[in-house]
Amino acid sequence: MAIAGGILLGDRRCQLWRWCHLPLPWLVGSLYAVAMDRVSELLLLAPPGARQLGQWVVGINIGLHFTSAVTSEVASHAFLIVGMAFASLLAGFVGAAAQVRCRLAGGPTAFFAAMPGGASEMANLPDQRMASVDRVAAAHAVRVMLVVLIVPLVLTVTNTHGTKLAPIETSEFLWQRLALMAAASLAGVGAFTLLCLPNALLLGTLSAVASLGIGGNPLSALPDWLGAAGQLLIGVSLGCRFGPDFLHKAPAFLAGIAVLGLGFLASTTMLAFLLTHVTHLIFPDLLLSFAPGGIAEMSLTATHFHLAVPLVVAAHVVRLAILTLLAPAAFRIFSRWRRTADRPDHS
Repeated sequence: MAIAGGILLGDRRCQLWRWCHLPLPWLVGSLYAVAMDRVSELLLLAPPGARQLGQWVVGINIGLHFTSAVTSEVASHAFLIVGMAFASLLAGFVGAAAQVRCRLAGGPTAFFAAMPGGASEMANLPDQRMASVDRVAAAHAVRVMLVVLIVPLVLTVTNTHGTKLAPIETSEFLWQRLALMAAASLAGVGAFTLLCLPNALLLGTLSAVASLGIGGNPLSALPDWLGAAGQLLIGVSLGCRFGPDFLHKAPAFLAGIAVLGLGFLASTTMLAFLLTHVTHLIFPDLLLSFAPGGIAEMSLTATHFHLAVPLVVAAHVVRLAILTLLAPAAFRIFSRWRRTADRPDHS
């Protein structure tokens, strides 16, 4: 009953979100509804594997945006994408230092909570580094929720229009082609899993379908109901990360994380605006590419507003890869800085 209630409540609130003409009703509406009701002590659960299934559907949908021409265009921005990934690492370092200075968390917890990487990746890394995994996971849940709620509303208020970088050339729905895409996506998931690469369901699926499109293979569009179902499952599963005791656990820490997330988003917004003057990219594309949200959520937002989905995906994948690979080394540097900063001055 709790599982059915989560899906039913998410669906009903999505309809209300659509009626109010608010953006991304299936994703944001279900996330907001389930999170608020769980905090209010209403027992709602996501179906087992809901987020994974939603990521698989979203991965197929996002992969349809990739063609050889679009991929070449995205590759021309490689320097910018890599540079912003390293800027995110620096921003996370600064955020962690601010938490420690304000005594909101210990060094390991502050560091991995501030890194704007994937929630699961950052939450799993601290296991052997004496960080609070629960607090790290909660911090990333707060950050993603803030970004998912704020960014689409900002784009709606500013009357954002699409860009020429990412048209979908596939509009026809054919079961045979969809079956090919599904088979390829499962092979991609299997390859990512064997190679121990992160987020295999989303990125493995996306890579496989994108490879078909880049290779010039005819593909099928997804039925609207399937795309909506994928968003609903992701929204419900994100909302279920919040519970009735969520606000009672280290409220000062969570408030600090919320301020940090808003500051990160504000800095990203200003930087995206400045970059519009030195690149030919438009502000919404840059904002979604570098906003500290999840890959699936930001890619869905780009799809909804007809923006440069491949650019957004590339930016978030590169950021995730760099932060995941460099986080342990960066943590050692951060720890040395803390020891130096805490050392008393006897001069």
